[in-house]
Amino acid sequence: MTSPRTVRTARPADVAALVDLVESAYRGERSRAGWTTEADLLAGQRTDADMVAEAVSGPDGTVLVVEEGPEIVACCHLERRDDHVYFGMFAVAPGSQGGGLGRDLLAEAERYAREQWHGGEMRMTVITQRADLIAWYERRGYVRTGELSPFPYGDERFGVPLRPDLAFETLRKKLG
Repeated sequence: MTSPRTVRTARPADVAALVDLVESAYRGERSRAGWTTEADLLAGQRTDADMVAEAVSGPDGTVLVVEEGPEIVACCHLERRDDHVYFGMFAVAPGSQGGGLGRDLLAEAERYAREQWHGGEMRMTVITQRADLIAWYERRGYVRTGELSPFPYGDERFGVPLRPDLAFETLRKKLG
């Protein structure tokens, strides 16, 4: 029997578990158990404790977590910006992927942005080589903008690129 899932905002005590969750969803061999892996594009870390702590305690954002029993199985970061809410640090534990948890958390993040912050638009950036992930967001109403930004080559806090052509594309969705 599966434990009930609950959604709450992250606390400073969650930082280590959140770093582990994000790393497990995107980097290294553990990430290959799910479909969100970036292990063929990037080595090294996806995030670190300082970046996650900043997201958890920053004045303009919040981190939503999904717990299944005592375990955090999904998370996302929302940040209020001038004319939109930025969505990032989205991770679902590899063993929990493919069952609708990510879809449900994305919908909850959109609801939170709309109802708590009166956000009219959600934006995110996705690595352009992640066609499967971009298609997943498009099925949920996100639109590709064609706005590209460079990958931060040389800043290993975001990973070690395994190819020279990485870039991010902004996706957006009107809320409400």
